[in-house]
Amino acid sequence: MNHKSRRIMNFWALFTGPALWWGTVLLVPYVLMLSVSFYSRQFPFHIPDFQFGNYALLLQDSQYYDVLLRSLKISLAVSVCAFLLSYPLAYFLAFKVRSGRLRLFLYAATIVPLWVSYLLRAYTWKTILGSEGILNSFLMWIGLIDEPSTILLYNQGAMVVTMAYIFTPFMVMPIYASLEKIPTSLIEASKDLGAGRFRTFLKITLPLSIPGVLAGFTFTFGLSIGDFISPVLVGGPYSNMISNVIATQFGMAMNWPLGSALGVVLLFIVLGIITASDKLERVGRLNLG
Repeated sequence: MNHKSRRIMNFWALFTGPALWWGTVLLVPYVLMLSVSFYSRQFPFHIPDFQFGNYALLLQDSQYYDVLLRSLKISLAVSVCAFLLSYPLAYFLAFKVRSGRLRLFLYAATIVPLWVSYLLRAYTWKTILGSEGILNSFLMWIGLIDEPSTILLYNQGAMVVTMAYIFTPFMVMPIYASLEKIPTSLIEASKDLGAGRFRTFLKITLPLSIPGVLAGFTFTFGLSIGDFISPVLVGGPYSNMISNVIATQFGMAMNWPLGSALGVVLLFIVLGIITASDKLERVGRLNLG
């Protein structure tokens, strides 16, 4: 066996493992979900079929439009809030913290919450926003309200706050990675040419950090629109998202074909967001080039 043949065999040996894992964990479940979405439901059975009745129902019933639009609106609000929290923090870590140890400590402190249970973090905000929570107690202590308020919890605002807190690390990490790669010489050259801090930020820092911002938006939006725990814990009866409807169809309703159709729609929405983000990043690179 010559050297070239040995290299080809080694390549296929290394490629086979990841390919099998990808096919088993990702491709097979998606194919099954797509195929089940064409099934017919004859309670309590799901009959293999090839019909578009489940997708036609999604188009005909306005409640699915409402839930989908609500999910998109909440996910966008969460992404914007996470961006407003993350960019100043990432900028501070990249350019203002001179000590490497302090920067590492602050960065680690930012991502440490990812090691804590999702349910625990969500329950923390339920405790904070509850009628006997920290926020109500503080508002009563300063005299702004006379009795505990119930409007802080079980609404879409509480969902946005909770998910923004939970998913902020996914926005911080890519933005910080982009800012850290910006050569300080570019910023110094801009200042030497007479540009102020704000103009330097708009012309140099912000455009070069766009890939990180887009990646952060993609992560945060995708995770938010697929979240079904926060709506249950802090959202209330009129805050269900598309993921909650999917869980209901697979659970209590036992309508797997309709749940699969909703899952396929959600999958294509996320894929569309990823594709749009990738195209925007490429356009940005061409413009910067």
